[in-house]
Amino acid sequence: MITSAQLRAARALLGMDQRTLADLSGLSLPTIQRMEGSGGQIRGNVDSLVKLVGALATAGIELIGEGAVSPTGGRGVRLRGSGER
Repeated sequence: MITSAQLRAARALLGMDQRTLADLSGLSLPTIQRMEGSGGQIRGNVDSLVKLVGALATAGIELIGEGAVSPTGGRGVRLRGSGER
């Protein structure tokens, strides 16, 4: 669903700190820190992952999954255009 590297990259693109993401997602700061500190795919309960991905989407992040159409391939993140929110 989302990797720790994607999460860190998404926050960097938004210029958002962990506390702000925690507030936007309704998750605790330690949960965000644990998610970012994990290696590879983030593991957690479905509700927490949905909240996290939803908060990032609301902020303008589009997650690019493995195998999704992308000019360079692989996983990543990108900001959606302002008309696409």
